[in-house]
Order: sequence, then C-alpha cells, then structure tokens
Amino acid sequence: MFRYIANRILLFIPVLLGVVVIIFTLMYVTPGDPAMAILGDNATPEQLAALHKSLGLDDPYIIRLGRFFFNLLQGDFGISYRSGRPVLEEILSRYPNTLILAFSSVAFGVVVGVAAGIISAVKQYSFLDKICTVVSLLGVSAPSFWIAMVLVVIFSVELRWLPATGNSSFKYWILPVFTLGLQASASIMRMTRSSMLEVIRQDYIRTSRAKGQTELLTIMRHAFRNALVPIITVIGIQICGFLAGAVLVETVFAIPGVGKFIVDSVNFKDYAVVQGAVFWIGLNCVLINLCVDVVYCFVDPRIKGQYSRTKAKKPRCLPDQEAAND
Repeated sequence: MFRYIANRILLFIPVLLGVVVIIFTLMYVTPGDPAMAILGDNATPEQLAALHKSLGLDDPYIIRLGRFFFNLLQGDFGISYRSGRPVLEEILSRYPNTLILAFSSVAFGVVVGVAAGIISAVKQYSFLDKICTVVSLLGVSAPSFWIAMVLVVIFSVELRWLPATGNSSFKYWILPVFTLGLQASASIMRMTRSSMLEVIRQDYIRTSRAKGQTELLTIMRHAFRNALVPIITVIGIQICGFLAGAVLVETVFAIPGVGKFIVDSVNFKDYAVVQGAVFWIGLNCVLINLCVDVVYCFVDPRIKGQYSRTKAKKPRCLPDQEAAND
C-alpha cells in the first residue's frame, strides 16, 4: 500500500508542472493588455511603456514562465493589478465560501444519490426506480443557473421562505447547496445504480443469500462495498468540478467565492489573479485526486495485493535432487 501511495505522490509533481505551464501559456497567448486595463484608454504610450517595464510584461516567454514558477515555489502568487493586494491573500479570503458550497453540496449529493442508487438497483424497474431515474435525468440535464433561478422564484420571491442572495447565516446556504447538490446526487445516483446492478448479479451475492444472511446485510456488506470504487471516483470528480465550476451558482446567489472572483478578474484582465487562482484550483484538484487514490487502498483489496512486497518463497530441493546437483 505504501508503494502505491508513494507512486501517486511522485506523479503529483509532473502533473503540477504541467498545470503551471498550461496556465501560464494560455494567459500568455490571450489577447489584451493588462496595462491598458489598469491605466484606462486615456493612458499615454509613455505610461503604458513604464507600466509594462515595471510589471515585466515585455520580457520573453521563458523568463516570465521561470519567474512565475519560481514565485510559486516561494508561495508568491503575485500582486493583483486591480486591488494591489497579494493574490494568495485575495484567494484565501474567498476560499472558505467555495469550500462550504462545494463540500456541503457533495455531502448532500452523496446522502441522496447513494441511497437512491441502492434503492433503484435493488428495486429495478419498480415505481421508485422510475421516479429516481427521472429525477436524476433532470438533475444531469438541467443547467445549474436555471435550477438556481427557479428555486429563487419559488422559495424567495413567491413563498418568501428563504433569502435569495448572501452568505451570512445557515439559511442563506440552503438554496445554493440544494442547487449543486441536486446535480451531484443525480450523477452519484446513476453511477451507484449501474455499479450495484453489476454486483448484485454476481455468484457471491447468491451465495450470501443462500447462507441465510439478511437482505440488508447482503446488500450493504457484500454488494455495496464491492461497488464503491466507481462511486468514489464520481464523488472526487464532483468535488473538483464544484471547486472549479461553481461560478454560475456563486453569481446567481451573490456568493463571494473563488469562481466568481476568477470571472471578474478575467473581465478586468487581471492576469496575475487568473493565473494564481486557476493554479490554486488545479492544486486542490490534484490533492483531491490523490486522496481518492489513497481511499482506493482501503476499499479495493486488489490494490494491496498488487503492491504488496511479499516475495514468493523459493521451493526447497528434494534430497535426490540435491544429491544430483552435487
């Protein structure tokens, strides 16, 4: 198991290097002048040239890439062109909101999606299975901003039960968490159902039932445990997606998160913020994938067997064979 984890940690390094190069290259080839966005359209050529020199925008690609990478190693994500504050400080001030939204939504999706997926698989083609399938198709197909606006119209405008925007207390998080949680539960439910359907048809499930074990024990101990690997994969993908792609929900509900911060910085051409924030999200996604790989060790016994260091013992020679060898 330790060899498996060590291999995954070693793969962590080239992935991060690739993320750094891709992020910087995309921002380097993106049209637009940050100096113009900072100084405005009335700036003189001399002012633009002086700002280019101070920001290092006239340096070659390799020099700017090396400077960006060296600063990241020191924990320096740069300075925001718009606010003049360190980028990492700006990100960390908004990061808790994104974490609350992402993990709360995924937790809601896991509880609802796993339960609905197990019920749909065990009661295949039943009325409950059809209802769960229809709801999951709605959650997968409907855009998040459309679900968010429908919920705002119903629960905030018409019923006036919940606030439409803000994040100052628990009730402000109900609508955004439910919006993303519906999408997460739909994906998790579909994967749980398909994975469980493959497992419950196996011979060891029939053997467990023939031994007299209860249906609940058979489903949870044998079927669900062996169906966990693809479910864990989907959960990790959902967390990464919500950390990087909750922009629309954050915008609709006016939540000051990292995703909305990136969009606002792109509109302002604040390249330092975009580079630093996208790298921060990429770092989080790589760490989450690493955690998912580690969880595999405790769920899938085949990984332990593949990376075990036990060596096969050399067979001992029989006395006649030893005499023949002599």
